[in-house]
Amino acid sequence: MGDTSVAPPGRVGRKSTTREPIIQEPVSSEPGSEPEATRRDADITESARANRGWWDRNADEYQIEHGTFLGDDRFVWCPEGLDEVEAELLGPPEELKGRDVLEIGAGAAQCSRWLAAQGARPVALDLSHRQLQHALRIGGTFPLVCADAGALPFKDGSFDLACSAYGALPFVADPVLVLKEVRRVLRPGGRFVFSVTHPIRWAFPDEPGPEGLSVSASYFDRTPYVEQDDEGRAVYVEHHRTLGDRVRDLVAAGFRLVDLVEPEWPDWNTSEWGGWSPLRGNLIPGTAIFVCERD
Repeated sequence: MGDTSVAPPGRVGRKSTTREPIIQEPVSSEPGSEPEATRRDADITESARANRGWWDRNADEYQIEHGTFLGDDRFVWCPEGLDEVEAELLGPPEELKGRDVLEIGAGAAQCSRWLAAQGARPVALDLSHRQLQHALRIGGTFPLVCADAGALPFKDGSFDLACSAYGALPFVADPVLVLKEVRRVLRPGGRFVFSVTHPIRWAFPDEPGPEGLSVSASYFDRTPYVEQDDEGRAVYVEHHRTLGDRVRDLVAAGFRLVDLVEPEWPDWNTSEWGGWSPLRGNLIPGTAIFVCERD
């Protein structure tokens, strides 16, 4: 997998493995070659094109690898395993009944399935058509929408709540654009909760063992992580924002930050997920969850 010294901090989606994806599209002019990992600029169009292609190619593998941990109808916020049942970041479960909820970057729509079981009316949106095919495979009676989070195909004030568990925001070049779109489709007083890789992880190697505990890069370097093919075309992109950047982005989009949750690693969780592990999780945060509301 290219140069691991420039790997991003968490890669909830991206994980090197010896298994070939079930769906495979060519990303290089030479069969069998691996994409090159680098740090360089990537604009809105390139990032969206690269990440749509990556998730379409790797959705099958992702669901095979992480489907058991995520479940079919659980609402898990992060690799630490924080569950909405206990966290209640969207509010008490009994208050979700009858609420219109937009899940952004829904993947196989596990979170939407849980929301529907509470009596909510979820809509699951994802950039990847293949991810949504897995949502169809698992089942559910709520709408599935294939669209870009930067151009939400909904009327103003369509939803009471919005949520995103590692969806969209780590992968977009203009997070304020996405946040403004989310605010637009929320009703006054609506809440948006989203989780992303904790920004401090960008200073550390993406490794679950002791080698992942030493600072190897500047926390303040916002240069995107890019995997590109032999012709220099991006096939995967992640964008870095510092903690302060995220707060300023929310304010610029018209949100009010209500809470910032940094889940601690629980004793029961003995699994590894990319760079997440019990060793690292007990020492440095891996996830940041932003709870915000529009007035």
